[in-house]
Amino acid sequence: MRLDGFHGRAGFGKRPALIVVDMSVGFTDPASPLHCELEHVVEAIERLLAVVRAARLPVVYTTVGYDEAAREKARVFIDKVPALLTLESGSRWVEIDPRLAPQPGEAVLTKLFASAFYGTPLASLLMAQQCDGVVVTGASTSGCVRATAVDALQHGYRVVVPREAVGDRKPSAHEANLYDIDAKYGDVLPLDAVLEHLEQFALAEVRPR
Repeated sequence: MRLDGFHGRAGFGKRPALIVVDMSVGFTDPASPLHCELEHVVEAIERLLAVVRAARLPVVYTTVGYDEAAREKARVFIDKVPALLTLESGSRWVEIDPRLAPQPGEAVLTKLFASAFYGTPLASLLMAQQCDGVVVTGASTSGCVRATAVDALQHGYRVVVPREAVGDRKPSAHEANLYDIDAKYGDVLPLDAVLEHLEQFALAEVRPR
């Protein structure tokens, strides 16, 4: 159901960055207590990475990791979600899934809370790259993806979320949060539509100047 006065289209902006939220082994490996079913999300992000890299647009990854000091700082969050203790700094659980491995020059930001902006230099990185939009991918839709989308809007960025490139543990939470994001915070679009738009940046990159 679409409500009058909601679901406007904000678009991609003139220079969007791809944000890959928390696609670490701790979320993609079924052996982890934080696991989400993300096989289709990995495949979707692989396709997005290929196009974004061809267009020479920025790519930024986030991961969650806790050392002793970070555990104290995020104590209330960890009390609420004790499974977060799995994400110990330096362990394999905080490493980006090797299928989506960052390339040299692509930032990997460690965060302690849900939003990719909170307590990280993400806003400064995007400003330095002269970005005015973000394509938000990763996990989970109802947690870190939503928090990142909301914060991106509040920082003045145009937000796009490719539907197939985000995932959650619970289908109903996934759908409800995609609805809310599309209604108020960003444009939730089919993956193919996002790829088609981003391919225009790649084509512009290879045209003679």
